[in-house]
Amino acid sequence: MARSREELEALERQVLAPYAVKSGDTLGTEHPDEPPTHRTYFQRDRDRIVHTTAFRRLEYKTQVFVNFEGDYYRTRLTHTLEVTQVGRTIARALGLNEDLVEAICLVHDLGHPPFGHSGEFTLNDLMADHGGFEHNKQSLRIVTKLERRYPEWRGLNLTYECREGIVKHETEYDASEDNQDYRPELRGSLEAQISNVADELAYNTHDLDDGLRAGLITPQQLQGLELWEMLAADVGYDGGHLDELTRHCLVRRMLGLQLQDVITTTSANIEASGVQSPEDVQRLDHNLISHSEEYQQMNKPYKAFLYENLYNHYRVVRMSRKARRFLTDLFEAYTSTPAQLPPSVQEKINHRGVYRAATDYIAGMTDRYALQEWERLFSPFVRP
Repeated sequence: MARSREELEALERQVLAPYAVKSGDTLGTEHPDEPPTHRTYFQRDRDRIVHTTAFRRLEYKTQVFVNFEGDYYRTRLTHTLEVTQVGRTIARALGLNEDLVEAICLVHDLGHPPFGHSGEFTLNDLMADHGGFEHNKQSLRIVTKLERRYPEWRGLNLTYECREGIVKHETEYDASEDNQDYRPELRGSLEAQISNVADELAYNTHDLDDGLRAGLITPQQLQGLELWEMLAADVGYDGGHLDELTRHCLVRRMLGLQLQDVITTTSANIEASGVQSPEDVQRLDHNLISHSEEYQQMNKPYKAFLYENLYNHYRVVRMSRKARRFLTDLFEAYTSTPAQLPPSVQEKINHRGVYRAATDYIAGMTDRYALQEWERLFSPFVRP
């Protein structure tokens, strides 16, 4: 027998923790919308996100390595899927709303431009006098304004809780800003907090995997880091030649240990806080989803190592500088001569302005499309 939305909502109330966000208690959508029949509101949010153009484009957007450098490295899409898997694992273990966690994790990077953080920093610098650029804000713009899939409204008409999870997404590389429309006096729900931790946990793990695979970092460089030494001891790695299977074992062990620590620590945090509702959680002055102090201390030098040796590796820096040049050239070409923009983008200039219209266009590009567009504009041997 098919379950109705009402039955699914009732099931949530039976099985989820009292401090979990229930889909039946949603604050609703921006626009009137027909209720889903056999899905909860959060499940419908998830499905709408997956079917967007912006989500599909993540397949060809940089995580650390530009897409053409190899088929095995993470892209922005595979990163998003790994974040979502980690998020669901934490949510299920803690009795939280997996569907809301999944939706927030799937949407959290939709606003990323081509070429990773280098692309984001470049667009922010170019837009410094015109409102700036930040990928969390762009993710919100995509799901509320830019995606056109329904005749009745712009955007996806997601629930308030999903949109709040976007604007309150915070990691070491992301900051929650301009959330005045989303109860700025309150912190994110536990489901939103999970997306923060899942994001960091995923990239700290898979960037190590990709860095080792690419040879940009070596096991010998990692020696002396407490976290690495613990992993090596656990899997019996002696510091010599690192074969592929051993690398998989190390990365898998790292993910498992970090996950277990977050789940155990958070469970203790929740119990100590005494929260009994989502509102109790959001009125606290600190997040409950977190690592233990032990793992925080181990992760600090490890993150510093990745920053210094992987993200600032000369090959990565070279590509970042190329990316800045590519995007700057595109931006200046479009804004100085808007007639070079496609007609569909030119039509948006009247209500967005030329700078924001050009930035939205660039931010939506994949790595390879941005490179092709650069060639069309600047190479004399490529037809425009």
